[in-house]
Amino acid sequence: MSTNTVSTEPWVGTSTQLAWLSSPKLLLLLAILNIPVLCIVLNVLWQLLPRTKSQPPLVWHWIPLLGSAPAYGRDPVVFLSKCREKYGNVFTFILLGRRITVTLGPQGNDFVLGGKHTQVAAEDVYGPMTTPVFGKDVVYDCPNEKLMEQKRFVKVALTVDKFRTYVGMIEHEVDDFLKTDPSFKAYQMNGTAGEWGSFPVLKVFSEMTILTASRTLQGKEIRESLTKEYAQVYYDLDHGLTPLHWMFPSLPLPSYRRRDAAQAKMSSFYQSILRSRRDGTSTNQEDDVMNSFITQRYRDGTSIPDHEIAHLLIALLMAGQHTSSSSLSWTMLHIASRPDIQETLYKEQVQHFGTPNGGLRDITYNELRELKVLDAVVRETLRLHPPIHSIMRKAKVDIPVPLTLGSPSEDNVYVVPKGDIVLASPLISQLDPAVWESSESWEPARWYDEKGVAALADKEYNEGQKVDFGFGLVSKGTVSPYLPFGAGRHRCIGEQFAYLQMSTIICALIRRLELCLESEKFSASDYSSMMVSPLPTQVRYRRRKSN
Repeated sequence: MSTNTVSTEPWVGTSTQLAWLSSPKLLLLLAILNIPVLCIVLNVLWQLLPRTKSQPPLVWHWIPLLGSAPAYGRDPVVFLSKCREKYGNVFTFILLGRRITVTLGPQGNDFVLGGKHTQVAAEDVYGPMTTPVFGKDVVYDCPNEKLMEQKRFVKVALTVDKFRTYVGMIEHEVDDFLKTDPSFKAYQMNGTAGEWGSFPVLKVFSEMTILTASRTLQGKEIRESLTKEYAQVYYDLDHGLTPLHWMFPSLPLPSYRRRDAAQAKMSSFYQSILRSRRDGTSTNQEDDVMNSFITQRYRDGTSIPDHEIAHLLIALLMAGQHTSSSSLSWTMLHIASRPDIQETLYKEQVQHFGTPNGGLRDITYNELRELKVLDAVVRETLRLHPPIHSIMRKAKVDIPVPLTLGSPSEDNVYVVPKGDIVLASPLISQLDPAVWESSESWEPARWYDEKGVAALADKEYNEGQKVDFGFGLVSKGTVSPYLPFGAGRHRCIGEQFAYLQMSTIICALIRRLELCLESEKFSASDYSSMMVSPLPTQVRYRRRKSN
């Protein structure tokens, strides 16, 4: 072997390695591996660049696009509260690539919920999620003017005369549920008292509210036609209203396919009943919501198409069930944790509904409204646990922020840029220690003081400036620190029914059952859904000896 050959052999391998290191494949691999790091570096540098004074402060985040999604999704109350301490009432954070500008406090709520429809729109935010569940051409899948007319149609079922008839229907449904549901076997044991049982709070009140709402708002024929097979259909629809479906309205996943199939089945269910009523084969004798929809007209004189009636009925059932089931779950958990309040609620019923033989007569609408302890219990629960923690709109134009809400300096104002999502959180106002004494404690007694903070907040919410958005006069209520059902043009039209439904169910249960928590630890909030519900838990019960 020549000396030249020996001396060059070590360099042969080195040159081959160098050639491989400079190959396009390796460069591509290195680029792919370093892209995430590069993106994070660029994102950090971008946040360090000087910003225009009109832009609200941006919440610091490391990962682009993902932004503050983990912190906000894990506990929005903690996240928003910490940001408020650091940035003030106005700030922006990134949520999976979307810019969310937050305005907190009563003025912040007014900025979002009291904004003109030419400036902020709800349908651009919620329409992609709700349309696959409710159906086409209703709620957020139609012009706002049409939605206001649809709210007017629904109000026919929400009159005081209707409410008077609903109370007995709701109590009957609760009584029947206790006598037949497997969770209440201890109650069903030959009428004996003393045997303890337990029931899953979320499951029971989800079913109870859907049954009572369908019987009252949708009528006897529809209620009796909603057999057990529809429980799974409703479940599939319900699971189409999650943060995932809000962020990504259409994905090739099983839950999306089940949602779409359930919507089609429910729509077909309602339209089949509609056809039987139109051709005279239905045996229905009630003046229910469906009959009302059949006879009503839009302002241009056109009748409501059958598919819209079906989709409005789905929306009516779904929207109301969500708020009432979560609110009822929280209420009964608090009642179970407070024997003193529970006993006061029962004595209040004895006082108003007691009979000479020691029993309790049927609940009536007029007397239900006189139960002050019950009213305080419901309102306090809605203060501490409003169904929705964040309410969003999309900015259709650049919107200046009032100086009193927040500003970069005395000479400048913040401007929410067109395309941003603006977010209000009534829950933050309802937990504000600067407004509410012992703000995070459940204390119904705060509502007894007619001149106290709670009563004044409620008065501002319900007796403030009246506005007609197209479905009758409502209290605008946007500047109150107490907004359990939203405010402005999108204030929940069914809030009075929700109060009635919750109050009647609570009364019906308290007169029949004694309750206590199964665990000493009170249930935490579950933020994985669009509605804030307690994490799954059980409540223990036994039949009242006097029942």
